[in-house]
Amino acid sequence: MAPTVLLILILMQIIISTCNLTRAATLPNFTSILIFGDSTVDTGNNNFINTIFRGNHLPYGQDFPGHVPTGRFSNGKLIPDFVASFLGIKQTVPPSLDPNLSNDDLRTGVSFASAGSGYDDLTTVATGVIPMSKQLDQFKSYTAKLSRIVGNTEAKNIIRNSLVVISAGTNDFGFNYYLFPFRKAQFDISRYQDFLQNAIQDYVKELYNQGCRTIVIAGLPPMGCLPVLITLRLKQPLDRTCLEDDNADARSYNQKLVNLLPQLQASLPGSRIVYADVYTPLIDMVNNPQKYGFTNTNRGCCGTGLVEAAFLCNPITSACGTPSQFLFWDSIHPSEAAYKALADFLENQIRQRIQ
Repeated sequence: MAPTVLLILILMQIIISTCNLTRAATLPNFTSILIFGDSTVDTGNNNFINTIFRGNHLPYGQDFPGHVPTGRFSNGKLIPDFVASFLGIKQTVPPSLDPNLSNDDLRTGVSFASAGSGYDDLTTVATGVIPMSKQLDQFKSYTAKLSRIVGNTEAKNIIRNSLVVISAGTNDFGFNYYLFPFRKAQFDISRYQDFLQNAIQDYVKELYNQGCRTIVIAGLPPMGCLPVLITLRLKQPLDRTCLEDDNADARSYNQKLVNLLPQLQASLPGSRIVYADVYTPLIDMVNNPQKYGFTNTNRGCCGTGLVEAAFLCNPITSACGTPSQFLFWDSIHPSEAAYKALADFLENQIRQRIQ
């Protein structure tokens, strides 16, 4: 559910941390991209499971090549599409979801992400999607099949030199803390943040044990700016400004994550654990929309833009005529224009850093 600038920021931070910037530098030669998380990096996995959290119907995908609703929660491409293209890596879904994938497909990038997922297992109880723990199981099945195809040595090399991305957390707060306060009865906000970050540590350690070495973890976006949360939690009926309390929760969570990751990296020899700041660029889009060509940042393009997402954003709900002027496509997810603006931002930053 979290809006994903993460893959854009990922590459910038990886490049900065791995390249010698005093001379001409090149991109790290990643063998593949392995993605775990929620809807902003789900390129169609929920199409294969029984859930209402799907984007495989119009108007989703109306601006995707061929005008095809692929399951991506946007009007067009997601950040994984732009970044995979930039790196020259093809994206697929796990073979456990689509058994018809070719052997060549398994040598490329794989997204295990599932819209509606989170670090808290209780989150997927509510949404009926693929839990983060099950995504790990699918990854293990994928590596086993990869080993059968290319051999153990080459499979280990592919995994070791892959760029691993984890994007989750917003659904945990949205479903389990803000809208349906299941966890609020157990934890104050600080303790729930710690609960989730303990889960992150366990997740990263398991990926490390499976051979992964370069792992990027996204922080939270400005959750209080998501149109659906503004709608359902606003205190003044016509006030559609961001919810500062929710944004403050995101900032404090992110600071804890910034402090945690260096310690986690130090405990895992040979690892590179990178924090991806998704909060800063998104809040800049909200506060300075004219820089990005946006005229609307507080509701989505689909339907009223107040609550429509997944099955509520459908062929019956009309979409706005100018999605490129909307930061959000539905009440949760960014438009393709927002993702593209972030891709352009990345490329400009890369050029500045490596010259």
